[in-house]
Amino acid sequence: MKALFFLRHYNDIDHITPVIYKWIESGHNCDVIMIGSKQFQNDYRIEFLRKLEGVRVAHIRELLQPLEFVMWRLQTLLLVGGIRRSLVGPLVSKLAEIYNAKKREYFWKKTAERLLLYSFEGISEGVVVFDWIERNSVISIEWVEKVILLAHKKRFRVVSLPHGDSPHANQLIRRQEWILKPDNTFAAAKMFDKLVVPNELCAGRFRPFLENKEIAVLGSPRYCDEWLAKLAEFLPESPLNLSDNKLKIAIFLRKKNFTTFWEEVSEVVQMIATFKDVEIIIKPHTRSGWKQSLTKEAALLKLSNVSIANNNTHSAHLLNWSDVIIDIATSVAFEAVKLNKPVLAADYLHAGRSTVANFMPETELKCRDDVYIKIQDFIANGCESFYIEEHRLRFLKEIIEVNGPVVLSQYVTLLEEQIRVKFT
Repeated sequence: MKALFFLRHYNDIDHITPVIYKWIESGHNCDVIMIGSKQFQNDYRIEFLRKLEGVRVAHIRELLQPLEFVMWRLQTLLLVGGIRRSLVGPLVSKLAEIYNAKKREYFWKKTAERLLLYSFEGISEGVVVFDWIERNSVISIEWVEKVILLAHKKRFRVVSLPHGDSPHANQLIRRQEWILKPDNTFAAAKMFDKLVVPNELCAGRFRPFLENKEIAVLGSPRYCDEWLAKLAEFLPESPLNLSDNKLKIAIFLRKKNFTTFWEEVSEVVQMIATFKDVEIIIKPHTRSGWKQSLTKEAALLKLSNVSIANNNTHSAHLLNWSDVIIDIATSVAFEAVKLNKPVLAADYLHAGRSTVANFMPETELKCRDDVYIKIQDFIANGCESFYIEEHRLRFLKEIIEVNGPVVLSQYVTLLEEQIRVKFT
């Protein structure tokens, strides 16, 4: 069976690569088309996929005619929400109004046809896969809709796979989110034939807009046992040095548009750094770390036991290196829970209720005193027996392994079923 996977950024590469791996291991073949920045061409997970027999990896720029790519890119930029909210937003909106949807349709259709032909020429059965393309995605929904329309004409169904998880148990977590109602950001999921989520917490975002039969809850491909074992085989060598005589703490930051109390984050880092037996590494967000002023703060940069992770230091490296993770509501913490490493859910540092603290109250930090006491205790007594095991097992069951520990095969089965669906 043949599948076409579109990948665009760090997160969907991270969460969909496991599904592609299992798809190939199950005897199928596929194409992977990168539709985001070319910098991800050298990502270690993409390099892993290139080596698998039955996988073709290409960037969209390589598959389109030069004019087609230029127009595809320009039309995409006209519709990107982030640009429309910038200083040049009014100009971009006006240009999009002049160069309207009818005018854009030609190149949307042209590029979609070329990519589908590249993957499915002479093939009558297949499936097309995107990640969770949302209303605020940097890839135009207009174009995705055109791909879906043409795929349906060729009798191919289109599936949306997870590009992450839900590190928050509550909804109002971003700046200027003031009304508790279904988030229209997720309404774009209606364009897919099937939407897959790792757990019911994620499903709740989409249920207001989709029928139950259109959603599949299959567990986490990224944090399941099978993929964690496979990932360890090809993860690049870590640039971090182990130091057994110090308590090693990793802090993972969220994107800037989430409401985080940065002043207190800085205070906490500086306080923890006063413990001479502690070493701290801060990991900026993979897509918008440059927007986080914390990583450029002079008071932190001068501390000898605090450092900022560079682009060659992957989250998995930090998880392997660290003894303790301080979580500001990131799904990276889920892997630490899986590895039985202590996660301190610093919910008082942001405007949300973290999934980790919601399932495991023993992880929650409610004030600066809690941070101090926890660090002091880890230094004195070590990091063993941190979780209440009943809580941790419930977290694993409901968030990562909702239908049991064999997760990746369920994703393959779903894609196979979508190929077999008969169009009416």
